[in-house]
Amino acid sequence: MLTLATPLQAGGGLLYWAIIFFVLAIVAAAVGARGVAGISMEIARIFVLIFIILAVVALLL
Repeated sequence: MLTLATPLQAGGGLLYWAIIFFVLAIVAAAVGARGVAGISMEIARIFVLIFIILAVVALLL
């Protein structure tokens, strides 16, 4: 019987949302909404950090 291992995908959704918030921040900065741009960049930064941590943990396990 042949069984295939499913790779551990840690944080794939987080990276997607980080890119979405980064693009939102760029658009908001271009329009002049500095508050929205700052908040979006903070959320994107947090998602990227969580993604990196989960990716390192997944590689070590």
